[in-house]
Amino acid sequence: MATSAILGLSLSACGSTVERPSGPPESGTPDNPANTVGKVGGGNLLQFGTGTDDAPQGGTGIGVNAYLWRASLDTLSFMPVDSADPFGGVILTDWYSPPEAPDERFKVNLYILSRQLRADGLRVSVFRQERGPQGSWRDVEAHGQTATELENAILARAREMRIASTQ
Repeated sequence: MATSAILGLSLSACGSTVERPSGPPESGTPDNPANTVGKVGGGNLLQFGTGTDDAPQGGTGIGVNAYLWRASLDTLSFMPVDSADPFGGVILTDWYSPPEAPDERFKVNLYILSRQLRADGLRVSVFRQERGPQGSWRDVEAHGQTATELENAILARAREMRIASTQ
């Protein structure tokens, strides 16, 4: 109970009683919402969706390179996506068993590390399991170059998308 009261008083002390003029704010003033779209706290501390030379403009609202993001989703579209976070640049797939090999399955964790379209702006981890004699799944190492091949396919697709958007 005392903790709740202290927390409530602390939060109420954060409030502000600054009077605002009535009517719509003028363009170019700090009160104009157009000046704070995509910004946390209205300042330049954190900004989202501002774009770079490598990302399409137009307020996509994602926190990573848009070409890498879309190319990653396109390339992994054959696998079920478990979770996708466009602000953090993370795509996690669920297990996928290829029809030609039902006794093995794969899972991919993909991280987009940059707002620029660069080879080092992408990291892919591939996990592989095989079905044992009793029907249980056991972890085995993924084939050597699988992650690198996926990264290369995504980068190639992202470059294609970028070139197509400039024509």
